[in-house]
Amino acid sequence: MKIRQIAGALGAEISGVDLSGGVSVALAADIRQVFLDHQVIFLRNQNLTPQQFMVFAQAMGEPMEYPFVKGLEGFPHIIEVKKLAHETVNFGGIWHSDTTYLEAPPMGSMLLSREVPSYGGDTLFANQYLAYESLSGTMKRLLDGLTGISSSAKADTSKTREDRIKSDGKEAALQEYRAEHPVVRTHPETGRKALFVNVAHTAGIKGMTDEESAPILNFLFAHQVKPEFTCRLAWEPSAIAFWDNRCTQHNPVNDYHGFRRVMHRITLEGDKPV
Repeated sequence: MKIRQIAGALGAEISGVDLSGGVSVALAADIRQVFLDHQVIFLRNQNLTPQQFMVFAQAMGEPMEYPFVKGLEGFPHIIEVKKLAHETVNFGGIWHSDTTYLEAPPMGSMLLSREVPSYGGDTLFANQYLAYESLSGTMKRLLDGLTGISSSAKADTSKTREDRIKSDGKEAALQEYRAEHPVVRTHPETGRKALFVNVAHTAGIKGMTDEESAPILNFLFAHQVKPEFTCRLAWEPSAIAFWDNRCTQHNPVNDYHGFRRVMHRITLEGDKPV
């Protein structure tokens, strides 16, 4: 196994690994350590069946179902993240951490590329450890005691789901989910602090009016995705990205109108942020 760091902020590419033959305990431990060290990892040339993809996911954590979209036939934990040639809005096309509107947001998520456009469709990732650590001491003290309110119904995010809900939605797809989480969370495995708000789902700050919380949140939303906190993945077919939802955000770039982009996604169970 070889590891190549891809940016100063986060991200590493792992080569020399073929996941189609299964994942040993030792290999799983090695991959998991690279994941914790670099927050998002990439593995190319992984032409996996859905069952082989599930085996890898189960070696990394406990798969969970996505609340809005049905899974593949026979694989309820694998959903298609796709944009078809005639569509103009891409699924989840906004900076976000996955499903922070749940009481226990995911530990991580992984994508396996099935069809990619001839250009475009990259995914950006942002390191929320660095976003927190670069704040002033005064701002850190202010944020450490605050609780964010997450909602699944923020308008800009709901729009990115509309095409998939029409084609693959669950019966309860229009339900709103809400949860409260610390604005700054402590990673349960590394012990590092990370910002845990995002423009897609964080709707306010507990105990504040919208007018009071908006300047704080708008500052954080801009700050936490500064270029120096990010890396960028250019997709190829049969590539996997696996990111730590507890300390990163991601944003799929919507710059490939007229082309199909189809990914398989598995989300892994997490714990309640503290």
